[in-house]
Amino acid sequence: MRFFILTILLFLVINCPVCAQKITAAGQPAQLDIRASGTHSIRITLKPVSFPGNFPYTPAVTERKYAAPVISLRNLSKPVKRKVGNLNVEVLPAPLTIIVTNAKGEAVQKLVFSENGDLSFQLSDHPVLGMGEGGPKPERGTDWHDQLIQFDRRGRMDSMQPRWQGDAYGSRNPVALLIGTAGWGLFVATPWVYVDLKEKEKGIFIPWKSPGTVIQQNESNQQLNSGKGIHPVNKIVPGLYDVFVFDAHNPADLMKDYAAITGPAAMPPKWALGYMQSHRTLESDAQMLSIIDSFRIKKIPLDAVIYLGTGFTPRGWNKQQPSFEFNPEVFKRSAKDVLADMHAKNVKVVVHMVPFDRDKLPTLHGTIPAKNGEVLDAGHIQNYWLPHVELIKTGVDAFWPDEGDWFDLFERIKRHQLYYQGHLSINPNIRPWSLQRNGYPGIAQWGGWVWSGDIESSWKTLEGQVAVGINYSLSIGPYWGSDIGGFYPNEELTGELYARWFQFGAFCGSFRSHGRTWWTRLPWGWGGNDLGPLEGNRYPLKTELNNPAIEPIIKKYDELRYQLLPYTYTLAWEARNTGMPLMRAMWLHYPDDEKVKGMGTQYLWGRDLLIAPVFQKGATTREVYLPKGAWYDWWTDKKVTGEQVITRDVDLFVMPIYVRAGAIIPTDPVRQYTSEMVSEPTTLKIYPGANGQYTLYEDDGISQEYLKGKGIWTTITWNDKEKKLIIQPGRASKISNNVPSKRKFKIELIPGVTKMIDYNSKPVTVLF
Repeated sequence: MRFFILTILLFLVINCPVCAQKITAAGQPAQLDIRASGTHSIRITLKPVSFPGNFPYTPAVTERKYAAPVISLRNLSKPVKRKVGNLNVEVLPAPLTIIVTNAKGEAVQKLVFSENGDLSFQLSDHPVLGMGEGGPKPERGTDWHDQLIQFDRRGRMDSMQPRWQGDAYGSRNPVALLIGTAGWGLFVATPWVYVDLKEKEKGIFIPWKSPGTVIQQNESNQQLNSGKGIHPVNKIVPGLYDVFVFDAHNPADLMKDYAAITGPAAMPPKWALGYMQSHRTLESDAQMLSIIDSFRIKKIPLDAVIYLGTGFTPRGWNKQQPSFEFNPEVFKRSAKDVLADMHAKNVKVVVHMVPFDRDKLPTLHGTIPAKNGEVLDAGHIQNYWLPHVELIKTGVDAFWPDEGDWFDLFERIKRHQLYYQGHLSINPNIRPWSLQRNGYPGIAQWGGWVWSGDIESSWKTLEGQVAVGINYSLSIGPYWGSDIGGFYPNEELTGELYARWFQFGAFCGSFRSHGRTWWTRLPWGWGGNDLGPLEGNRYPLKTELNNPAIEPIIKKYDELRYQLLPYTYTLAWEARNTGMPLMRAMWLHYPDDEKVKGMGTQYLWGRDLLIAPVFQKGATTREVYLPKGAWYDWWTDKKVTGEQVITRDVDLFVMPIYVRAGAIIPTDPVRQYTSEMVSEPTTLKIYPGANGQYTLYEDDGISQEYLKGKGIWTTITWNDKEKKLIIQPGRASKISNNVPSKRKFKIELIPGVTKMIDYNSKPVTVLF
C-alpha cells in the first residue's frame, strides 16, 4: 500500500503543471524561446517575462524577420525534444540545459544555464578559433617577443576588454563568437560576457557586471574601462541572453548563417582592393603630387593615397584634429584643384578623421536619412555627417575614421553606418569605403574595413598578425589588414622586414603601407639615404638604407596583387553571398584534417591559394603544410603531393604560395590602377590533377548596381580525365558596364600549354 501511494505521488509531481520547474533568469520568472536562425543554426533567447519584445536589440544582428519559436517555455518539468530547423534540440530541467545535435545525430553543443547567471558549454581537445581581433595582453615583467602567438583561444580567461594595444597583436576588438573546430559555433549577441576557457572540457560565459558608478567615457578618460566598446551600460538587462548556436561540421554552413545573421558584406569599390600609400608629415601639395608621379614613372601600381591629420603628425592634410578644413601650410593652391590633379593621375584620395569629443558629439545614433521619430540632435549621425559633405564636393573619395575608442559598442557600429549611409546620401550610386580601428559583427553590411591599429615593427608582430587576421576574418568580417612594416619603428625595422610584411600584405583585404618614419614605407624608401621626418624616439638604423634590392620585391608583389584582381574581386562577391572571407583559416576547407585546426601561421586566400608568410629574420627556408591532394608551387609550377610538411627554399623574393590541383585561377595583365583599361586578355590558369569548377564574377567595380543583380558570371569547368575545359555563362547575368560580352581568354594549362579562345557569352569547349 505504501509503495502504491508513493508511486501515485511521484506521478503527480512529475506530471503536475503547478509543480513544474519555473524557468528563471536573474531570479525573475523567465521565458525560453528557441527558433531557427538559419539553415544550420538556432537562436536561443532567455528573457525575463517582464522584458518586452522578442529579442534584445543589438546592431550586431541585422534586422530581419525570424520564425516563431518552435520551443517556448516558462515552466519545465521534464525533457522537451523538438526539431528546430535542421537541428535537434532537447531541453532539460534543473539546471536548465539545452542539448543540440544535427540531422546526422552528431553532437553540436550542450549549454547549461547556472543560477548565478553564467552559461557553460562543452569543450574538447579541438582548438577554438574566432573571438574577434587581437590577442592577450602581455603580463607585466614578461617580454612579449619571447611568447608564443595565440591562435587557438583555449587555456585562458579572456576579459573581453576592448582596448588599444601594440606589441604583436594590435588593437583588441573582442567578440563572443567561438568556433569549435570539433564542429560547433556559439555567438553570444547579448549580454556582453567574459569568456573562461581555462578548463579542458567546459567553457563559461560570464555576464559583464557594472563595477559601480559608470561614467560615460570620452577622449580624456578613454584609458578607463567603464563601458567603452561594450554594450551600453544603461541597456543591460540582468538575466537576458540571446545566443546563436551553429552546426559547424561543414564550416561553410556556419559562415553562411553567421553572415545572414550579422548582415551580408557590402561589395567594396574595386579600387579599395588595390594598393594604398599612407603619408604622414607633409611638406606641400607639390610633394604630394610628386609622390604619385613617382609611382607612375616607376610603374608601381597604386590606387589610393591616404593622408594623416594634423595633431597625429606635425603637419597633416588638415588643421589641428578634429578639423574639416584643409591645412593652408600644405595646400598652397586650392585643395579642389590639387585633388583634381590627383584624380587626373588616377588615384583616389582618403583622409584621416577624428571624432569630436562628447561636448560636441554626445553620442552616435540614428540613420541617414533620418527615420520618422528620430531626434535630430547633436548626436544624430545625419547631423555629424554634414561637415563631411564639403570635403566630398572638394574631391575627397573616402575616409579613414581613427580614434573613437571611447565609444560604446553600439556607437562603434553606428560609426561604420555613418560613413556608409552618409556617403550614399551624397553619391547614391557610388560604393562607400572607410577604414576604421574598431570592428564587431554587423559592420560588414556597412562596408566595414578594419586595420589592427598601432603595432610594433618586429618579426614577432609580423608572425602575430597572421593569426590575428585569420581569427578576425572568422568572427568579424572579410576585410582586414595591418600597417605594412608596423606602425612603431625601431632598430628591428629593416628593408628585409618591410619586404616580408609587404608580401603578406598583398594577401590581406586591406593592402596599405603606414607607419612612422614613413619614407621607409614608400616602395623605394629603403633605396634612399634619408629616413625622412622622425617621430618618437626609436628609428631604423641608417645603415639599413641605400638598399636597392627592396624596391623590385615591393613592385613584384604589388604587381601580383593586381594580376590576381579577377580572383580577389570574385572572393569579394563570395564574401557577400556565402560569408566566406578572403583570408581563410585552413580549417574552413579541410575540417577533417587535424593538423590544420590550430594552424595560425599559414592560410588560404580563397579556396585555391595557400599563403605561407615568412616571418623569420634571415630565413632561407620555410616549412609549409600542404593538405590532402596535389599542389603546385606558384613560382615554379612544380607539382607536390599533399598531406605532408614540405621545406621550401626562400630568398627574399619568395614567399611560398601553393595552388590546389583542380584550381582555375584567373589573372589579368598588370595594371597601374584597378580601373585602367588593358588590351591583353584575362588568363585562365588551369592546374590539372583533379576536376575543377570556378565561377568568375565581374561588374563595373564602383556602382551599387550589383544590388540589382547587374554583373557577369562566367562558369569554367575542368574535366581532368578528358582534359576538357568548358566556359559558359553562369547565373542569369545582366549587362554590367566595363565588362565586355565578347572577349578573348588565354587558357594556360600548367605547366606551359596555352591556347587563345574567343568567348561571346555562349558555351565554348577547349580540348587539350
